[in-house]
Amino acid sequence: MELWNLGTLERNPWNHLEPVEPFGTGTNPVPMDDAYIVALTLLSARELSESQLRTRLKKREFEADEIDAAVARLKEDRTLDDRRVAGAIARMESAIKHRGRARVIQKVRQAGIDSDVAEQAVQAVFEEIDEDALLDGAIARRLRGKSAGELDERGRARLIRGLAAQGFGLDAIFKKLKN
Repeated sequence: MELWNLGTLERNPWNHLEPVEPFGTGTNPVPMDDAYIVALTLLSARELSESQLRTRLKKREFEADEIDAAVARLKEDRTLDDRRVAGAIARMESAIKHRGRARVIQKVRQAGIDSDVAEQAVQAVFEEIDEDALLDGAIARRLRGKSAGELDERGRARLIRGLAAQGFGLDAIFKKLKN
């Protein structure tokens, strides 16, 4: 049995793998002229909404009927699911990026997901999250150890604008800053 190195196809006595050609080269390359295969490749890199996937396939100059067939097949086997994508985006934006509800909804909608699906996903995510604690954390990060009372008028306005841009409601911001 010949033993080969995957990268260079040279003989390597310590490798117990069969000779393998690098991905997409040689006599049997992966066909990238099939919209379904390209869509699977795109989805293997990251979660995409139907809208995002359609846009990326159009940029690769696939015909509309090929795109429709690939999307229908992906939806049928549940590889493409806007509800799952909406939930993933909402969790990432709220838990990792510490965004407020309004900004999370905006990000989910920007992914091309229907407003009703976006609202449901954000509602489900924010049922598990304490929004007051999220706002407290955002304020603490922006103040960097200072107290809100130490800020002058311009600093306070900048803090409020920044928190509002993160998606927190003005009522909640003003209520927290009064305390």
